Amino acid sequence: MLAQFLQFLFSGITVGATYALSALGFTLIYNASNVINFAQGEFIMLGGMLAVFFTQAGLPLPVALLLAILLPAVVGVLMEKLAIEPVKNAETVTLIIITIGASLVIRGLIQVWLGKGTHSLPAFSGEDPIQILGATLLPQSLWVLGGTTLVVIALWYFFNRTLQGKAMLATSYNRLAAELVGINTSWVLCMSFAMSAALGAVGGILVTPITMTSYDVGIMLGLKGFVAAVVGGMGNGLGAVIGGLLVGILEAMGAGYISSAYKDAIPFLLILFILFFMPRGLFGGKSTDRV
Repeated sequence: MLAQFLQFLFSGITVGATYALSALGFTLIYNASNVINFAQGEFIMLGGMLAVFFTQAGLPLPVALLLAILLPAVVGVLMEKLAIEPVKNAETVTLIIITIGASLVIRGLIQVWLGKGTHSLPAFSGEDPIQILGATLLPQSLWVLGGTTLVVIALWYFFNRTLQGKAMLATSYNRLAAELVGINTSWVLCMSFAMSAALGAVGGILVTPITMTSYDVGIMLGLKGFVAAVVGGMGNGLGAVIGGLLVGILEAMGAGYISSAYKDAIPFLLILFILFFMPRGLFGGKSTDRV
């Protein structure tokens, strides 16, 4: 029983780390603009699909992975400049609909370019499982957890130790006040989209050797990242990470002990429960009016 429990736990933490990166992407953009970016899942898909494309094209793995992070970041900037900035004073709901439209465009372009097939990446450090108390842990799972940990540490450093990070924090607290003291809030929004896209791409790259990828995987990954962000408290970075891990673990436990048929329903039952009893999430996301 312990081995089975650990197996489900390892699986849940691995996929939960990917949800956490997706949730952090939602949080970055929400803090900068109060926009909920439903194209976040497509950045995860882009990371995985581009990594596969570049490795199959013969590029060395480090170069392929770097390009697979940078290109989605460029797509994020283009999305902000072409779709969000021209209507930045629109209602929040309108902006959300625009992000949904952007996600459909990205998904459609990748489907036309790279096809409908399912692809995988080779594991970064072999596929021999590690035995822990009767349960097995794939080495790639350690890459996922290590990568997520490094991202969280880097974000903490960025927001607490750099001028640009503090400018983003100031904008999230009060956009008008930030503008009055000379902060370029348009740049902040652009940077938040680039960072959000790069975060999603990192998650997609790390998890692709385990789960494989295709043009349509971003839909569910994005929605579950949104659930994780809401569960942790929309706008709360620590909450996004814990929410992602919680959603992943509950999903894995539900699939293992109840039925895998309900795997995708569990996160959405969780969000209903959280919104009903704790509308601001576990860690109470920020509550501000759009300026």
